[in-house]
Amino acid sequence: MAKANNKTVENKQSVEDFLAAQKIDTVKDDCLAIITLMSKATGEQPKMWGPSIVGFGKFPMKYPSGRELDWFYCGFSPRKDKLTLYFMDGLENKEALLAKLGKHSIGKSCLYVKRLSDLDMKVLGEMVDQSVAYMRKQYGAK
Repeated sequence: MAKANNKTVENKQSVEDFLAAQKIDTVKDDCLAIITLMSKATGEQPKMWGPSIVGFGKFPMKYPSGRELDWFYCGFSPRKDKLTLYFMDGLENKEALLAKLGKHSIGKSCLYVKRLSDLDMKVLGEMVDQSVAYMRKQYGAK
């Protein structure tokens, strides 16, 4: 089956320009800290995925339906009132770490935070490291 058309794809948009467009300095600072954290965990440089997601690495994902697409190992996006961090292995297996993380909310594979200063960065780093290790084991590096 051919890869599905997906609007959130890796592109040539500049991560630096994207971050420079952020109007709040604390958001920019938090984004730079997340880039450092995720670059360290993946060994990859940040790339833009769609117009507003910064992702790290790339792997071919195949859904049980047969749909295929390329996706990032981990990523983030500064949204209107919260930072969204993407954990592609989900958050179901991270309850113990989430309990120690600090102020946050979650979705299936998204962690929502107001600001990084609300979090224990060591715990966040451990979460990112575990997620990337799992994804590489499942899908390999590309």
